[in-house]
Amino acid sequence: PHSALPPGHPYIMTVGCVAGDEESYDVFKELFDPIIEDRHGGYKPTDEHKTDLNPDNLQGGDDLDPNYVLSSRVRTGRSIRGFCLPPHCTRSSAALSSLDGDLAGRYYALKSMTDAEQQQLIDDHFLFDKPVSPLLLASGMARDWPDARGIWHNDNKTFLVWINEEDHLRVISMQKGGNMKEVFTRFCNGLTQIETLFKSKNYEFMWNPHLGYILTCPSNLGTGLRAGVHIKLPHLGKHEKFPEVLKRLRLQKRGTGGVDTAAVGGVFDVSNADRLGFSEVELVQMVVDGVKLLIEMEQRLEQGQAIDDLMPAQK
Repeated sequence: PHSALPPGHPYIMTVGCVAGDEESYDVFKELFDPIIEDRHGGYKPTDEHKTDLNPDNLQGGDDLDPNYVLSSRVRTGRSIRGFCLPPHCTRSSAALSSLDGDLAGRYYALKSMTDAEQQQLIDDHFLFDKPVSPLLLASGMARDWPDARGIWHNDNKTFLVWINEEDHLRVISMQKGGNMKEVFTRFCNGLTQIETLFKSKNYEFMWNPHLGYILTCPSNLGTGLRAGVHIKLPHLGKHEKFPEVLKRLRLQKRGTGGVDTAAVGGVFDVSNADRLGFSEVELVQMVVDGVKLLIEMEQRLEQGQAIDDLMPAQK
């Protein structure tokens, strides 16, 4: 049976609905279409999603000022067609061992990891913390913890695949500093290799022309992509216009600890607000261009100057 599970937690201000499998989005159209339209800026049931994972199409992005940009990352999720999405998942783990070159690495199953190893990976922002988020607990995604969950990362710890957090796979490319171009290139190459790997085993990623890549939470459909930086903005972060600047640039901020955390020391996690209706390249481009402007504004404020003339138009 298909399912659309209301997570059933009263305090969550996010989307409040998760899909049990790919067909759910079709079977429960009346439920999901308005949610999708509301969350994704008026994305209509007839709209088609575009995908662009060619990093050569990204303009610039290799020189975000490392005095402000502490780290850069790009992540997405992928669900494997024919597997149930995680609220109903049977235990599975993926063989990523044939990745090679700078993607060569190893898989860590959570249940065989020591507490110290687990904590280290959580502190490095490499590992999902034990699911205390009430949204995850309420929808059944935490039920199998820690079975069938683990993390695969390359030897440099710059390319990571989480197995079965919210989605079957969550793929992350990250590194210190402001070279978003390098991060995105590694992301695209790794994702392409993983897809090829799964196809060779007769699996494919869930995708359709309307919704793009199919993920558990309606807020992550389309690209499922979040390109972000940890960025130092001690002046701009306190400025009354900061929220409006982000809104116009189609960016969002979080604290550096994740969704529900506050900023520490003027450092923000700034990323694209959109997932659906824009290609991957377009979203990373918005982040690159937006972050450059945020740095310019921060530098103005450092010198005690106004930023009114730098206010962007609504993208």
